[in-house]
Amino acid sequence: MAGTLSAAGVNLTPSSQKVAIPDNYITNFDFLNQFLPDTYEQEFERYGNRSIASFLRMVGAELPTNSDLIKWAEQGRLHTKYTAVTPVSPTAGDGTVTFDIGTATCVFRVGQTVFLSNNGGATSYKGVVTACPAGGDATRFTVALYNASGIAAGDTSATFTAFVYGSEFQKGTTGMVGSLEAQDSFFDVKPIIIKDKYTVSGSDMAQIGWVEVTTENGATGYLWYMKSEHETRLRYEDYLEMSMVEGTPAQTSSAALAYLSPSTSQNYAGAVGTTAAGTKGLFYEIEDRGNVWSGGIPSALSDFDTIVQRLDKQGAIAENTLFLNRQFSFDIDDMLAAQNSYGAGGSSYGLFDNDEQMALNLGFTSFRRGYDFYKTDWKYLNDATLRGGLVGGAVNGVLVPAGTMNVYDQVLGKNAKRPFLHVRYRASEAENRRYKTWMTGSAGGAQTSDLDAMEVNFLSERALCTLGANNFFIFK
Repeated sequence: MAGTLSAAGVNLTPSSQKVAIPDNYITNFDFLNQFLPDTYEQEFERYGNRSIASFLRMVGAELPTNSDLIKWAEQGRLHTKYTAVTPVSPTAGDGTVTFDIGTATCVFRVGQTVFLSNNGGATSYKGVVTACPAGGDATRFTVALYNASGIAAGDTSATFTAFVYGSEFQKGTTGMVGSLEAQDSFFDVKPIIIKDKYTVSGSDMAQIGWVEVTTENGATGYLWYMKSEHETRLRYEDYLEMSMVEGTPAQTSSAALAYLSPSTSQNYAGAVGTTAAGTKGLFYEIEDRGNVWSGGIPSALSDFDTIVQRLDKQGAIAENTLFLNRQFSFDIDDMLAAQNSYGAGGSSYGLFDNDEQMALNLGFTSFRRGYDFYKTDWKYLNDATLRGGLVGGAVNGVLVPAGTMNVYDQVLGKNAKRPFLHVRYRASEAENRRYKTWMTGSAGGAQTSDLDAMEVNFLSERALCTLGANNFFIFK
C-alpha cells in the first residue's frame, strides 16, 4: 500500500541553544584557497510561519484588571427539574402520592402543578402539589394526581423526572405561599505571571554573521543576535497564548503548589493567607464545567445531532466556531461531501456554470445542522513541536460559541458585555502588565549595570476568563 515516505521525517531538533552558536559567524579566513563556495546569503524559511499565536485574537478581547482574583457570576436556570424523584411507599391506585427528590431541598410550592415522567417507562402523571415539605422532610413533596386511577402498580417503585408547569388554586383562596430567590453561579480565575529573557554579550553584538537572517515579524539583517532576540519575542508571544489555553490550577498538596505559592496570596475561594498556584485555562474550564466529547472524532451527522441536542440543553447559541486539527477538519469535509448525491461516485462540478475546468474545492468552511457551525484549522493542534501527533491527552478540537455575555465588571462598576472568551491582564494607573519588555546591562544601548551584555526581559500577568463554559465543547 502506498504511503508517505519517511526519508525526511519530522525534524524536532530545536534550533535554539543556551550558548552562542559559532557556526553563524565567518571563521574561515584562508584566502589562499582558489576554490570559493557559491553561497546563498539569505536564510531559507523551510518551516514557514512557525508562530502559533492567533487563536485568542480571533475569539476574544483583552481587558484590564487590578486584582489577584477575578470573579464573575453566571445566571442559573430559570426553571427547576428533578431527575431522580422516587415515590415514598405508595400503594397502587393511590391518588395522592408523596415523592422524595433525594438530598437537596425541594423548591416546589403548594398549589403548583407538576409533570412527572417515568424515567424507565412510558407512563407519566400530572398533579397539583398539596404539601412541600411533606411530613416535615424538606426533600419531599406531595402531589394530588389529576387522573382517577392514581399511580399504577408498576410505578410505585420507579424513578421519575419532575418539573413545574404552572399552578391552580380554588376560588376565594389566599395567594401563593413562599417565593423563590434567584441563585447565581460564581466562578473565578487567578492571573499568572509569565516571563522570558534573551541575553547576548557585547562582543557578540559587534560580530557580523555571514547569513542574512529573517523572522516572521519581518526583521532582517546579518546580525544574528537580532534574529535570536526576535525569535525569543515570538516564542514568548506563543507562550502567552498557550498558557491561557493549557493552564491548570495546582491541586492541594501538589509540589507545584508548594513551589509557586507565597503565603500571602489568595486562593480560588478568595481567602487571604492560603496558597494558590496555576490558572484555569481553556481546556481545564471546558473539561470542568463544559461538554466533553470522548468517543473519537465525530464524523457522522448522527454525531453532530448528539452535539446539537446537548447544546439545546445549554445556552442554545445560534453560531459556533470549530477550531480543529487537520484530521478532524478532513473528517467534517468528508461527512459533508457524502451528503452530495455525487459524493460516493465522484466529484460534482461547480455550482454555477458546471464547467469541468473550474477548480474544485474539496473543503467546507461552514454548515448548518440545527445551529450554524464555522470551522477553521487551529495551528496549535497541528504543530509537530506542540500538540500535533500527541496520543496521551490529545485534543482534536474545541467548539467556541460566538457572541457576548452580560457580566458585572468590578473595574467599571457596572454591567458590561464581554466575549465568552477573553483575557484579563493586570493594570492600574501606575503599572500596566499586559506586555512589558525592557533592557538591562551595559550593551545595546542599555546602561543599567556593569554586565557586559544586553538582557531583554519580557513579562506579562494575565488570566483567561471562560464565561458560560457550559456552551463550549472539547473533542478528545
